[in-house]
Formats: sequence, structure tokens, C-alpha cells
Amino acid sequence: MPDSTPSLEKPVRVRFAPSPTGYLHVGGARTALFNWLFARHTGGTLILRIEDTDFERSSEEMVEGILVGMRWLGLNWDEGPFYQSKRLDLYKATAQKIIDAGHAYACFCTKEELEQRRAQATAAGRPPMYDRRCRKIAKEEAERRVAAGESAAIRFAVPEGGSTSFDDAVFGKVEFANAEIEDFVLLRSDGIPTYHLSVVADDIDMRLTHIIRGADHISNTPKQVLQYRALGAKLPVFAHVPLILGPDKTRLSKRHGATSVISYKQLGIVPEAFRNFLSLLGWTPGNVKDADGKDREIFSSDELVKLFSLGGISKSNAVFDNDKLAWFNTEYIRAYPAELLMPLIEEEWKQAEFTPTRSETEIHQAIELLKPRARNLKDFAIAFRAYFSDEFEIDPAAAAKFLTSDVPVLLKELSARYAAVTEFTEASTEAVLRGFAEEKGLKAGVLINGARVVLTGQGVAPSLFAVMIALGQQRVVARLAAKLA
Repeated sequence: MPDSTPSLEKPVRVRFAPSPTGYLHVGGARTALFNWLFARHTGGTLILRIEDTDFERSSEEMVEGILVGMRWLGLNWDEGPFYQSKRLDLYKATAQKIIDAGHAYACFCTKEELEQRRAQATAAGRPPMYDRRCRKIAKEEAERRVAAGESAAIRFAVPEGGSTSFDDAVFGKVEFANAEIEDFVLLRSDGIPTYHLSVVADDIDMRLTHIIRGADHISNTPKQVLQYRALGAKLPVFAHVPLILGPDKTRLSKRHGATSVISYKQLGIVPEAFRNFLSLLGWTPGNVKDADGKDREIFSSDELVKLFSLGGISKSNAVFDNDKLAWFNTEYIRAYPAELLMPLIEEEWKQAEFTPTRSETEIHQAIELLKPRARNLKDFAIAFRAYFSDEFEIDPAAAAKFLTSDVPVLLKELSARYAAVTEFTEASTEAVLRGFAEEKGLKAGVLINGARVVLTGQGVAPSLFAVMIALGQQRVVARLAAKLA
């Protein structure tokens, strides 16, 4: 798909600006991903900015959680992280510029007064907007009161007529009547900036060319456009991406399951699978087909970077489908060679406090055998333990179903048959078992199911004879004999 991004003279500069009042959630991760893809596609710069001026709710732990989540997804940034809490002088200076330009004023109304007026307006059926009474105070009088130490916030003077509009790269022209925009606060009376001021001051200072963020910010944008114009600054290109909804089409939340990126890491999701899945929530790569003519869904990072454009972003909200994510995860696990899976699996082993006791070659062989059956990375630390160590548990349900009657005794005798063979291949192991079953007048499935349980601890597994080769003759002989009650 051709890139329909409006062209700018300057190199592209974008930012991801999370608030550390929680861990990196799915919506934020998708925003970060889109900014990362756009920066890499255009050869631009991605800036990481931490919007931590909510001092009561922000924490270093949450900051670290955001950084960990981004690193896990492979979203490297070029500049930062910059912390708004360390840039307060910039915001005060920017507010003063807006005042000097005649677009802001001091507001002396107390919190109690404002709450009372809002309640009165609501009761009267009016919008609970600020009534602009301090806007009528003469500038000299306001300056005198501030100089005398009277507490005051700084409000932006929104034009009383007309409208404020901007062109959005996703939604087209967006327009708001100025009568619907209240005189919003820039600086609180304690000198702490509001989001509206700090985001504009930073975006201008950091020379951002594009603002790519969630559609829930559209209502904030006219307030920011007004500040750009008051400061005589050039507007960036705005691109508001659709929201991510749960399967019930409501805003994605904890009731839909995990919402933080780290939660999916803990669930055994491959990071590249999650990144691929996220990229297609609200964006399409165009008419890209698989060999069978179906729309392609699996893309490498390089392919995503090459294909990404703002023109591919949808106006419609995206739906987070856990089943689809599970499909992506299994596809990536199957496609990855053992060497690439190893670091991810080793992390799962570490979390599970599990130490494999087999050689690297044997481990890689087992991983290749197990990949088609893995639902997630955690399977390699839990369900598949028997392939990497002799310390594993047998599933009680599988034992109750398949290790009945005299099956354990028969498996011990089968063990002796395997100990005596000189050739140990898939073909030879199958021939021994089927010949033994025929000799005993049994269906081969009885021995196959029983052997699978004692060799792997599970009632389901890859081909039993492939499992035997992965485990090796000595281990097969020992387990078939040793797992007797």
C-alpha cells in the first residue's frame, strides 16, 4: 500500500508518552507500536516521554514496568526517556508566553466555588463549564493580586465564537464549536501543569512532526490546537487510532482478562507473536495475500516496518480476540527454530524453578518435536518437563485412564524387549511394540497409550515412537520399568 502520510519538510519525529500510573496496557502498547513502526518506516525518530506529573499516582515501579513491556515487545526508542516531572520550568515559561500573547488569564476561583457552580449549572440543565468570570478581571488587577500572593490558576482564553478544527490523518477534518470548549486550566494554582499544557509544551520543544495516539484523545486536540496557534507554532500531523474493544464491544478492561503487556509475557506469549497480533488491531497492510490467496496475517518485523502507513489505519474500533492471539502464538512457536526459542524457554524454566538435565543437542531435538503441540511457552516448563528431565509428574487422570489392569506389568516386559534391541529407530521401536502386542493378543493402542503416559507424564503427546527416539533407548527402558506402582 502506498504511504498516504502527509509529507513534511523535516524528518519525522514521533513520541510515545505513557503515564506511569499503571503498567503498560494493551492500548498503550499498540500506540507505542504504531509510533515505532512509523518512525522505522520513515527513517524518523521515536521519543519516549514519561508523563509523570500526577505525583500521587505515578511511581518508579510503574515506569520500570512500562520500560520492561516495551523492551519485551522489541520497541526500542531513539531519545529519552524524558520525565515531565523534571521539566516544570518549561511548562511555566510556556504558560507565560501564552499569557503575554493575550490568550490566557489568572483565575482566582477556589475549588469549592467551582464545584458549587458546576452543581448549580447541572441542576439548571446547563453544561457544567467554567463561567469565565475571572476573564473579566483587568490584566493589571490580576497581576496585582498575583503579586500580592493570592493563589491563582492560569486558564486559556478560548475564543467565544467560531470553531476550532484540524485535519486528522485517520478521520479527516475534525471540528469543534468553541462554545463547547471551556476555558481550560493550563497551570494549577500550585504551579503544576495540566496535561493540556505539558503535552503541547513538550511536543513543540521536542520538534514533533506527527502525533499518533488513541482516538480517545480527539476531544483534547482542539485545546492543544488553540495553544499551538497562540504560541505561533506549526501544527503537527495528528493521527488518532481507533480504540481496542473487548469481544463484547465494550472498552477493553480487566473483566475481559489480562490487559497489561507483562501479563501476556507471563502467559507464555512469544513477543513477536504479540507484536504481530497488535499491529493488526486497527491497521491493515493492504492487499497482501498468502500463497493460497487469503489475506496474509503473519508478518516479520521488517515486513511490518516496510508496509506500515498512516493510510492503513482504520476508523473502526478493533476487537481484542484472545483466540486469535493464541493462534498467532502457536504459529510463531511452530515457525521458530529451537535456537530462537531457547532463550524464551529458558526464561520460563527459570520462572518455574526448573533445571533441565539433558544435553543441548537433546534439548533442541525435543523442542523441535514438541513445537507443533505447544500452546504457549509455559508448556515447555510444565506439560513437557519429561522431555528435559527425569523429574516430572504423571497426570493422574491420564494414569487412571491408561495405566489400568495389567498394563504396568506389560510395560515392564516391553522395557526388557527394548533393552535387548541393537537398532533403536522409529521404525524398529514401532515394530517391537506391535509385535509384542500381537504376541499378547492385545490391541497396540493399549500399550501405546500406557507407554505414552509413563514416558511423558501426559495422555497426549507427539508420535510415541518419535518420543522414544527423542528420549533415547536408555531412558525409555528405564522409564517403562520404573514407573510401576
